[in-house]
Amino acid sequence: MTDIHIALLGFGTVGKGVYETIQTHQTRLKAILGKNVKVAGVLVTDVEKHQLQDDGVLLTSNFEDILNLPKLDIVIEAIIGKEPGFSYLKKSIERGCHIITANKEMFAYHGNELLEYASRFNVACGFEATVAGGIPAIQTIRTLLNVNKIERIEGIVNGTSNYILSKMRDEEVAFQTALQAAQELGYAEADPTNDIEGYDAFYKAMVLSQIAFGEQPEWQRVTRKGISAISHSHIQLFSEWGLRVKHVISLEKGPRGIRCSVKPVLVGPSHPLYSVDGVQNAISIDADIVGNITLQGPGAGKFPTASAIVEDLIQLNASQGSYFKQEENVRFKKDPQVQWVILTKQTNQFLPESLEVISRVPEKAIFVKAKEKDINRLLEGNAELKAYQAYGQLNHELLENLQLNDIRLTRKVAVPKGI
Repeated sequence: MTDIHIALLGFGTVGKGVYETIQTHQTRLKAILGKNVKVAGVLVTDVEKHQLQDDGVLLTSNFEDILNLPKLDIVIEAIIGKEPGFSYLKKSIERGCHIITANKEMFAYHGNELLEYASRFNVACGFEATVAGGIPAIQTIRTLLNVNKIERIEGIVNGTSNYILSKMRDEEVAFQTALQAAQELGYAEADPTNDIEGYDAFYKAMVLSQIAFGEQPEWQRVTRKGISAISHSHIQLFSEWGLRVKHVISLEKGPRGIRCSVKPVLVGPSHPLYSVDGVQNAISIDADIVGNITLQGPGAGKFPTASAIVEDLIQLNASQGSYFKQEENVRFKKDPQVQWVILTKQTNQFLPESLEVISRVPEKAIFVKAKEKDINRLLEGNAELKAYQAYGQLNHELLENLQLNDIRLTRKVAVPKGI
């Protein structure tokens, strides 16, 4: 019986989680694969900073040492940034190794190229860990929803931002206080920009788009907004109305391409993402046969991400070739009217007729239905306004209890400054 020999590129939180999981789950792995799984080599930046329990494992800072291992079947990459991970994986493919990656930024940029390269060399590529940690989102879309036509994907895919927003709401603290708590707990890096400004979520959205629809949207046309400008006072106000602020990715494909956004939105109790709190992640998928399904679980961390990688290791035997669907277009309205909450103290002012007023909270907010382009036009002329898209059905009973006035404006008027 031949062992399966693997190499780990990177030995941070994720790399160590994979190493420990393989060591502690040998019996289970052998029962499934019929072979032992052996870590043959580990690539690190500084050899002096690391120690391994197994003296038979090569510990090196030189990637060529990894490539020159006498037996090597699978290369697992958990390095931050586009390079050198991309180059390392291409060379691993050329050697004939299957590859697995947890690097969402690299895969967002180079995923399609890697998949095609792996196919050319007749090896497999696993990347479940690039999106939502331990949640099997990619395998679900790729293998369990083949007949279903995916119409829409929404998700909370960054645990750091979700933790911060949850703490701001539950403990009524400011953004900086919640961010500091996230850093102390290890949820946020010393430089949290990628998480709080939406870059991490953006990369994951690109991977999901490629998997679900066979292509990515034009990056420059994607709305990407972070959470750093959100006020805790606004969060408490929304809570009074039964709404929660969530940082959500949204994907939908139509004849004109992929519509994608990564931004804070308001979520009502009827929406599947409403109760996803703390560092939890969730992916909500709407498909034409099954309807809506929601996958929820830990989106990051040592063992959730290691779980995704090790499960990929199991799937490699049966999953060679492209993971990407080639979806036909799903028709959607070019720019539909959706619900928005406009925060303003001057709630008695008229709005353009392109904005359908649902209700008003005196001196606090106006609830409207409108196209995104019309909201953007309104905000361009009124810098002091803030607008949040609202997901799920609004609680009309609550609105009535707040003594909101139902108003519909049919007369087109100019928007006064400062509304």
